[in-house]
Amino acid sequence: MVSFQPGEEQQLIRETVASFAQEQIRPAAHEADEGGAIPDGLVQQGWELGLATSAIPEAFGGVGEPISAMTGALVCEELAWGDLSIALHLLAPRLLIYPVVLAGTAEQQEQILPAFTGNSFRAATAAVIEPRFGFDLNELSTTAQRSNGSYVLSGSKCLVPIGGSAEQTLVYAGIEGGAGGFIVNKGAAGISRIEREKNMGLRALETDEIDLDRCTVPAAGRLGGDKGCDFAALMNRSRVGLAALAVGVARAAFEYARDYAKERKAFGVAIGQKQAIAFMLAEMATEIDATRLLTWEAAWKIDRGEAATREAVLAKQYAANMVLKVTDNAVQVLGGHGYIREHPVERYLRNGRGFATFEGLVMI
Repeated sequence: MVSFQPGEEQQLIRETVASFAQEQIRPAAHEADEGGAIPDGLVQQGWELGLATSAIPEAFGGVGEPISAMTGALVCEELAWGDLSIALHLLAPRLLIYPVVLAGTAEQQEQILPAFTGNSFRAATAAVIEPRFGFDLNELSTTAQRSNGSYVLSGSKCLVPIGGSAEQTLVYAGIEGGAGGFIVNKGAAGISRIEREKNMGLRALETDEIDLDRCTVPAAGRLGGDKGCDFAALMNRSRVGLAALAVGVARAAFEYARDYAKERKAFGVAIGQKQAIAFMLAEMATEIDATRLLTWEAAWKIDRGEAATREAVLAKQYAANMVLKVTDNAVQVLGGHGYIREHPVERYLRNGRGFATFEGLVMI
């Protein structure tokens, strides 16, 4: 029997994260966007909530919560409802932790995971996207070459979350006709941060362009060891996470526009009673629910161990189109007010526009 009803524990996690988003993230989102930085105290609160670390096995000092794509989708939606930039910052360590738990060797798990069980936020990230036209996950330009028992990485990456402060970066590179992950420590020779990027959206989130100039990684630093990792499976998890984030952003925009339409009056009548606005809001709600179901289907298949590439790609692609449409409509519902920065819908639109190019920014 197919059921997309979250379980009791999943619902509890969802409610906890939703409360955190409502009480902590929402109040900080506007100033974070304006100032281009996320308060350290908020980051620490997210860390203490276990948003990034709950999947670390008990043997390494963690809670040992099973990794579930469905649970991850629920968490991503609620966090992005609060704010996308803050959500991506809080979840950035997952970009290393989850692949190590899912695909790392016993030695990699033993060496890496205990460092993330401390009381203070530990920055980590992954580098997937490349600064070139027509970027394709199936054809990474960044390469890894075997050399004297090590791997030499060459290439460039962009949109790397908290790349400048990350203690470790999981760099994905093409190798032997496929793709693999390589764990690069901060300060390693050959890896350098070019600059913090200035983006249309995600203004509160530090994203960086990094350069890899013959960066040498020991053989033990290849994710999964000699056998490597299932890059496609990891990217499917990322696609589902991105789709869930898009649902959260779109839901936030819809709810703000809906509430505004109930209060804003024109010629003595709430604009939400006008047929054009009412139909627009109804279509927005429909698109959000449809995308959520696509996302949950992909997550459900991943959790069942089934092939989910088709479902993950469909969810991510549909979500990218949906979130742009919904956030743009939200701006239109507000009319001239939608263009004013004191209303959050313009931020939702700026953040939502990026989903067309986002890849590998979250892991569930």
